Amino acid sequence: MLKRNAHSATSWLARSMAGVGLFALMGALAPAMAATDCPRGDLAERFCDRNGDLIADAPTDPSQWLDPSTLIFAYTPVEDPAVYREAWSDFLVHMEKVTGRKVQFFPVQSNAAEIEAMRSGRLHIAGFNTGSNPLAVNCAGFNPFTIMASLDGNFGYEMEIITYPGSGIDKVEDIKGRTLAFTSPTSNSGFKAPSALLKAEFNMIPDRDFKTTFSGKHDNSILGVANKDYDAASIANSVKTRMIKRGVVKESDFKVLYRSQTFPTTGFGTVYNLKPDLAAKVKEAFFSFAWDKPDGTPTSLKVEFSKSKEGQFIPITYKKEWAVIRTIDAANNVSYACK
Repeated sequence: MLKRNAHSATSWLARSMAGVGLFALMGALAPAMAATDCPRGDLAERFCDRNGDLIADAPTDPSQWLDPSTLIFAYTPVEDPAVYREAWSDFLVHMEKVTGRKVQFFPVQSNAAEIEAMRSGRLHIAGFNTGSNPLAVNCAGFNPFTIMASLDGNFGYEMEIITYPGSGIDKVEDIKGRTLAFTSPTSNSGFKAPSALLKAEFNMIPDRDFKTTFSGKHDNSILGVANKDYDAASIANSVKTRMIKRGVVKESDFKVLYRSQTFPTTGFGTVYNLKPDLAAKVKEAFFSFAWDKPDGTPTSLKVEFSKSKEGQFIPITYKKEWAVIRTIDAANNVSYACK
């Protein structure tokens, strides 16, 4: 940085103002002033992050707030949407009572479709899967604030690379020359984490050492291995656990070749420009939800997610809990660039 004393700086400013005029000078300084007033880091240009929490600030202009009569909620497209419409039904009734608004379940077919729905203002509340969270945060203005956890406060899942018994694949290195199914490019356990780990630990690179295909969703990959359509697949073991407990597949259908460290699971939150008092009520709905009904019977949410030992919503921050995911993205040279 150039250093000047007070006299030289004043003289420089006077000469500049005289030479180009006050308005021209202010015009030249405006972009720098705007950048200082609206820091954004990796966020898209339409967002600001003045408090440094890595998520988009709510607009200061009330005319930019979303205040819908019907709130749209989506759950990450990891499994059959019909299963999860029912699973979330009791929770959404509770949210309607807390917010005073109708709440509609929106079944999404892909991570990209879910991100686009929020980016365009059509999706207000969502659960984004682990790998999609950074893109949803930076491109769509997603503000995650909670995650499902077990009753003792533990949360997360592991990425597993699985095959089927009799595949001839006994260890990770045996995948060389075979086909490994990923789910989607935005998935952490379905693509980004295994890509980084296979390269770092086994010097194995997709499409160089093994063939790849994309199944679209974790349940597709799991069923594909169980039915011997895929030689191997990288999946989230929480999804596999729920499918086993529903009787869709059996534990004996699989052989686990690799299990990763624990990653955060689906993050839940709102779009950045939801009217602040409404956003606060949505947050209240998550943390006040009773997983058992007044008569002691389990809610539809508990029936489904107790299969993966989850039973409460706990507070999280994107900055802390998603640090490991951002590190994996950096190792894969993932860019969050978006309009």
